[in-house]
Amino acid sequence: MPAKLTAPERTDLNEYEDYAQLRALLTLQRPRTDAPAELSFIVVTQVMELYFTLLRHEWESARDELARPNADVRGVVRTLRRGHGVQDALIAAWEALRTLTPTEFDAFRESFGVASGIQSYQYRHIEFLLGARHPRALTVHEQTPGIHADLAAQAASPSLYDATLTLLRRRGYAVPQALADRDPRTEYQGDDRVVAVWRAVYGGGDAPHADLMDLGDALFDTAERHLRWKQRHLLSVWRSMGDKPGSAGTSGAQWLERGVHRKYFPDLWTLRDQGWA
Repeated sequence: MPAKLTAPERTDLNEYEDYAQLRALLTLQRPRTDAPAELSFIVVTQVMELYFTLLRHEWESARDELARPNADVRGVVRTLRRGHGVQDALIAAWEALRTLTPTEFDAFRESFGVASGIQSYQYRHIEFLLGARHPRALTVHEQTPGIHADLAAQAASPSLYDATLTLLRRRGYAVPQALADRDPRTEYQGDDRVVAVWRAVYGGGDAPHADLMDLGDALFDTAERHLRWKQRHLLSVWRSMGDKPGSAGTSGAQWLERGVHRKYFPDLWTLRDQGWA
């Protein structure tokens, strides 16, 4: 005879609230002015930071799997595609600020002083995972030793693409040993020999190459989405404050503009320049 089910103990705990930590989460939006638009700015900023955290999790998982001797490349592709959904949401998040007028932004801009997106350490993590190695990126965080140490470890670790080069060499492709073993603290600039490797991967057209073709496509889609997010950031800044100087000593839109044409995973872009033949 089946055991008799008993009702759960009655408490004042809301399970959804507890799982999502809503009591804590909904206390974290603290506007510093009475400006109506400030709350939307804070919420979008916090949402983006949560998405950066999720991307870091997905991309570190993908990188670490690629480094395994018997890497599940199909699993990595699925992980990167989950990240694509996060990136699409990040791009769409700018829509919530698209209607912010210069007057509305100016009503609260002074309240955050020298706070700036350049100080976002989760964003810096995902830039490092994409292979960016800015010489002075760590100096922004020197006053927070724990964060600085975490970022320094990321900057000294292989990027997603470094792990991909190692995988390609393990799979028998002619990736030079010097590139596979390069110091990850230096930025990878691309190499025609690796472009030739990708051409061989895409030119194979049979089952042994299929997972690597999907990996190349997933990496390119990751890079393209990140560029689109940066472009939307620039457009949002132009719309709300034009070319005024930014906070934290940056030049604002001019500083952002320098990065919107950056091609992460450069060999995959060069392959498109040169063609598959």
